[in-house]
Amino acid sequence: MTKRLLLPLLTVFALNAWADDSIPAPPQIEATAYFLMDAASGAVLAEHNADVQLPPASLTKMMTAYVLANEMEAGRVHKDDMVVVSENAWSQNPIFAGSSLMWIEPGKDVSIEDLERGIVISSGNDATVAVAEHLAGSEAVFAEMMNTQAQAIGMKNSYFVNSHGLPDPSHVVTARDLAILAQAMITRFPEHYAIYKERDFTYNNIKQYNRNSLLGEDPSVDGLKTGHTAEAGYCLVASAERNGMRLISVVMGTKSTTARKNETRSLLNYGFRFFETVEVYGPMQELDKPRVWKGQQDYVAVGLLDKTLLTLPRGKSKSLVTTVELDPQLVAPLAVGDRVGTVTLSVDGSTVLEAPVVALEAVEPGGFFARLWDSIMMWIASLFAT
Repeated sequence: MTKRLLLPLLTVFALNAWADDSIPAPPQIEATAYFLMDAASGAVLAEHNADVQLPPASLTKMMTAYVLANEMEAGRVHKDDMVVVSENAWSQNPIFAGSSLMWIEPGKDVSIEDLERGIVISSGNDATVAVAEHLAGSEAVFAEMMNTQAQAIGMKNSYFVNSHGLPDPSHVVTARDLAILAQAMITRFPEHYAIYKERDFTYNNIKQYNRNSLLGEDPSVDGLKTGHTAEAGYCLVASAERNGMRLISVVMGTKSTTARKNETRSLLNYGFRFFETVEVYGPMQELDKPRVWKGQQDYVAVGLLDKTLLTLPRGKSKSLVTTVELDPQLVAPLAVGDRVGTVTLSVDGSTVLEAPVVALEAVEPGGFFARLWDSIMMWIASLFAT
C-alpha cells in the first residue's frame, strides 16, 4: 500500500555514527551550555547541556524580533507604522535601570522600522515593550504570541514571560531551541535577518553599536544576538557562512564578553574545518523508473520531492553508498508524493540518511481490460515469486 507524503523530507545526521578517528572531538568550550548545527541540514555537530533550561537574558529579543517579523510579513503591521510609547515602555521605567535601551520617550511616536533596529542592534528593553504593547496590547498577551511561535517552529523546551529577557524564574530557553529560532529567522525572514549584521544604529541622536563584536572581526559572521545578566552569564547566538555552508552556534553562561566571543569562534572554526554540507539529491530527483501495474502507463518515475542535504565529515561524501528499496508491486492509481519505497545512504557501513521514495508523477487507473490483464500477470508473477 502506498502512503501519501505530506511533509518535507527529513535529513537525518547521526554524529555518533562516526568512529573517533574520523573527526576530532569538539573543542573544550567553557560555557554552561553550547550547541553547533548546520543551518541548512539541521545536522548537530557539537552540543553540551543543549536541552537544559537556562535564563536567556537578551537572547529573548530574538523571539521578540521573530514575532515582529512574522507580523510584518503577514501584513498585520508595517515598517512605517507609528507606535506611541507608553509609560511602561519608557526608557526611564525603573525596571530597566542599568539595562540596554533604545532611549525612547513616553508620548512620542516611533516607527516600527526604528523599533525593530532598536531591538536587534541596540538591544533596547524599552523597544521590546513598545513593540509588545503595539502588537498585543500588553506584554502578557505578547508573551503568549511568543510561546505560540516557539511551539510552531519546534522550540520544545522554552517558555517566555516577557519580551526583553530581564530575569524571571519562569522565563527559560535551551541552547538547542535558540539554534532552531535562529534557523527559522534566517530561512523564513532573510530581509529581517539582514538587520542582525548592521554594526550600529542611531536614534534620538544617540549612536549605539551592535554588541556582537564578531561582526567586525570575522567577515563570515552576519548575526545574531548577545545577552547578559548576572543569572544568565554572557551568551551569544551567532551564524556564519563560508563557501556556501552556514553554521549556527549558541553559547550560554560564559564568564565574559571576551569568553563568549572566543568560545563562539572556536565552535564555528571547528564546524567549518571538519564538516561539509553537500546536496545529495536535487528537488524532484529521479532515482528509478519501476513497473507500475493497472495504470494508463507501464512505468513511473520515483525519487525525492525535495532537495536533500547531508552534513558529513569532510571528504566522506565521496564514499556515499546509495540503496533504494521499492515496494514489490506498484499499483495504480498513484498520486505525486505517494510513498513507494525507501532510499538509504551509508558511509563506511553507517547509515547517515534514510528517506522515503515517492512517486514523482501521477498514474491514473488503466481501462478495464488493461487492469484485468495486469491482474493476471501479477498473479503469474506471484507464483514464481513463491
